[in-house]
Amino acid sequence: MHCPYCRQTDTRVLDSRVADDGGSIRRRRTCSECDRRFTTVEKMQLTVLKRSGATEPFHRDKAIAGVRKACKGRPVSDDQLACLGQDVEDALRLSGQAEFAANDIGLAILAPLRALDEVAYLRFASVYRAFDSVDDFENEITMLRLERATHDQPTPSG
Repeated sequence: MHCPYCRQTDTRVLDSRVADDGGSIRRRRTCSECDRRFTTVEKMQLTVLKRSGATEPFHRDKAIAGVRKACKGRPVSDDQLACLGQDVEDALRLSGQAEFAANDIGLAILAPLRALDEVAYLRFASVYRAFDSVDDFENEITMLRLERATHDQPTPSG
């Protein structure tokens, strides 16, 4: 690490703290040459592996933009989409991986989107699960209905 003041490479860490809910580490440093202090932030950069083979940094806004299209005309607010984007990014970071296929990110969006809006979920799932026919939609709707019926069942008391 170079001192931003004198460019000396001999710096010492005084304090380290987790920041951004575990997404980064903030380090307070001092330079052994000029005795000035400075702060660095280390953040794990998530990358997306595109179908073309190229990689690019993960941008939560790009993921949300795709979901926003699926939510068009649905009662989903920008705040809800922002929370969904944060949840997906947190889940990706917690996986411990740094690189994800673009399709895997789309699949990671499905569960939180299903909880948010089932119609938007079906629209989004039709792309990321590559629905080929009306049968695929019917099967997914049947699964959603079964899950809802199971979830709505009262628990037996006794």
